[in-house]
Order: sequence, then C-alpha cells, then structure tokens
Amino acid sequence: MVSHTSASDAPKTLFDKVWDDHVVATREDGAALLWIDRHFVHEGSHHAFRKIAERGAKVAHPELTFGVADHYVPTRTRDLSAVDHAVADMVARLSDNCAANGVRLFGLDDPRQGIVHVVGPEQGLTLPGLSMVCGDSHTSTHGAFGALAFGIGASEVAHVLLTQTLWQRQPKRLKIRVDGAMAPGATAKDLALTIIARIGADGAHGHAIEFAGSTVEALSMEGRLTLCNLSIESGGRCGMIAPDDTTFAYLAGRPFAPAGEALERAMSYWRTLPSDPDAAFDREIVLDGGEVVPIVTWGISPEDALPVTETVPDPNRIADPARAAHAREAVGYMGLVPGQKLTDVAVDRVFIGSCTNSRIEDLRAAAAILAGRKARVPGLVSPGSSQIKRQAEEEGLAEIFTAAGLDWVESGCSMCVGMNGDLVAAGERCASTTNRNFKGRQGKGARTHLMSPAMVAAAAVTGHLADVRTLLRETV
Repeated sequence: MVSHTSASDAPKTLFDKVWDDHVVATREDGAALLWIDRHFVHEGSHHAFRKIAERGAKVAHPELTFGVADHYVPTRTRDLSAVDHAVADMVARLSDNCAANGVRLFGLDDPRQGIVHVVGPEQGLTLPGLSMVCGDSHTSTHGAFGALAFGIGASEVAHVLLTQTLWQRQPKRLKIRVDGAMAPGATAKDLALTIIARIGADGAHGHAIEFAGSTVEALSMEGRLTLCNLSIESGGRCGMIAPDDTTFAYLAGRPFAPAGEALERAMSYWRTLPSDPDAAFDREIVLDGGEVVPIVTWGISPEDALPVTETVPDPNRIADPARAAHAREAVGYMGLVPGQKLTDVAVDRVFIGSCTNSRIEDLRAAAAILAGRKARVPGLVSPGSSQIKRQAEEEGLAEIFTAAGLDWVESGCSMCVGMNGDLVAAGERCASTTNRNFKGRQGKGARTHLMSPAMVAAAAVTGHLADVRTLLRETV
C-alpha cells in the first residue's frame, strides 16, 4: 500500500471531495482504504458480530458504531414473547451484540427507535461530508446531506467493525440535473421513479450519482432523503445532494449534531463541499421537472413505472426482445392485461411506511388525502421512528388514519421487507410507499405497486390505482 496524497487542484465534484477526505491509503491496483465516520448495524449484522467474536476481537471504535432495531421488529406489539421466536431472537441478538461491544443501541425500549435510515438523520448522526456505511442497500439515503453513504455486505461489515476502514474502488461520477417545477401532485417519490424509469434499473451502475438543479434544490430534506434512498434502484453506488441552507436548517438542534462553535467550524467545512463549477462528471443526464407527474409502477422492477394516466404496456409492441420478455414476465406475475388503464387496476390493501416514505412530511401528505374519507381496502401505516409516531399523534394524523380505517402501528421496516410478520398475502395487490416491487418482496406471491404516500392514500379511498390530482381537486 502507498499512502494517500492529495490530488491536483483541478475542480472537484462533491463526491470527489468527500472521497478524497477519507482515503487512508491506496493500493497498487487502485483500491482505496477509506476511513468510516459512521457505521450503522441492525439485526442482520449478527453474521459480522459472530466473525469478530470468533477472532476474540471487539468493535474497534464503538463510539462510531450505532445499532438500530428495525428490520425484524414487530409493529403490532413490543412484547417479544408474543411474536415468532425466530423474529424475537434476531432482535435480542442485536441487543446482546451491541451490549458486548459497548455499541449504542436504539432498541425497542428506546424512545428514539426507528428505521435506521430515518433515525440517522433525525438524531443528527448523519452530517455533510461524512463517510457512512450499513449492511443495507438503502444506506444511500444519507447522501441527501452530502455524505458518502452506501450499503455493504456481511464480510465488509465485519471489516469495518474490526478496523473502522473499508477497501473500495472509486466509482465513476454521474450528474442528474433536473430543473423546473414538477407537475401538481408530484413529489420526490415521483421524481425518483421517473428517473429510474428513464435510465433503467442498471442505468447508473458503477456510478456515484449527484442530484442537482432547481427541482432538487427546491425539495425539503425529507424529499431529498427519498430521492437519494432510491438512487440504488437505478444501480447507483450512492446518491448525493450538495448541502445548502436547507440542510443546515434541518440539522439545527439535532441531538448528535454539532452546536455552538463546533457547528460554526463544521459549517465552514460543509460550505466547501458542493461541486466546483467546472468539475468534470463521467456522465450527465438532464431532465425537465415539468415532466414529473404522479407515477406508479406496474411491473416487478422500480424501472417499470409510468404516469398513472397511462396503460399497462403490451409486450408484443416492445421492439427490444429482452425488454419485451421482461414485460411479459412482469405483466403475467402482476396479473395485469396489456392495454389496461392503470386507474382500472383494483388494489387489495395499502401500506404507508419504510425508509423511503415514512417521515412526518410523508404522513402529512397521506393524511391530507385521507382526512374526512374512508378507505375501501385495509391498510397499514407504520411511522419511520417512534419520535415521528409521537409527533403524528400530537398533530392528529394518527386519528385521521384510524378514522379512515387503516391500522396505525409501531415503527419498523414493517411491510416493506416481509420478515417481521407484516405481509401481503399471495395474489394480493398492494399500493405501497416502499422502494422495491420485486417478486415476493412483501410476501410470497405478493403484487406490489410503488407510489408516493399521497398516491397510496388515493388508492386507499378509491380501491384502485388513482390519480391523486383528482382527489386534490375535490379537497379544494
């Protein structure tokens, strides 16, 4: 290995600046050893803890590691004795591993518990310019703050636990610029799905994405978190947004964020992070924000997304053989008919939650549609954290959900990942705010349509995929 030396004074991208600030050493083959500022672990990290225990080792920097119980936690009860033994064991094992290594845990008995990618920003653990990893692909969420954040595998989790470093190859740089106001009713979720549909599920493979432009700058921090969360669904290694005054305002007063003089020093550094004006990207994609409208997925990949006013694609009219074969498989699995109006597709249930869309802004958007209306299908609403749950109850949002006929439950990954008891039954169709519509993602044989929280609420009150703009007009 050779020691890292600073690069030339050539203009740099946001990604390059954060990457370069964390390179400890570089191998002859080009791989870089990165220092990791924040390492999140959850129930699925038990393999890595076992690996280090077998070596008689402990976590090298427990003060930089944070445990969060989210993937397996039950949402209808907090009593582990009342749930499946295997599920309870996973939650208990995380607690034991964190205690044995002096790692701070946001567990079931902690009022700050929630989904890891919600808790990090909420608590001020996610900061501009940090390097952040977790054994979960949607760690890209934290890039909304201008952090270098990405998911890692079990062996990499063990390496970080042991050394607080990680070997990585530097990805290429992709800039996705979006300018202009989005259509009425469109949100960050619609923007993200539009991008994925445009470039494909592997369109950003091998790249670090920087989202830029007036459309992105106009998003709230919660919207930016949603956008970066879904960057992995286009194949990106990570997604990043340059920190700005919106970022700084969000961080003010967060429990783990710097304060006072420390905050002033931090902000001096944070303001240097945005890409230099002449920084070079390997690729650049430009979109018109006005083209972003309420959108839903129809297939078995997030790239299978269309404006809700469109129809189910006909595989026989798709020229590309591979794409046609995928569409045929997707239409068959989803039980749809080519040419069918998307707004004619009935749903069996709805879900509002996940690390993509479970923050207070998301719950407010859904509640605005549900207020004074009744859901025609059953559904589940799981807030992104216990703190958000309390806030939603204080604001009266929870009462709106329950009055509409939806179940208001505790915080956790819930029906997104189907490993905690919250499942969609085989053959059932779910309108969901989650991030993946893969076969069996929400349960064996489940059919998932991805959309924004407001669009899920619209599906709930109509009983089918619906254009939220129609309900917004009725509300006015």
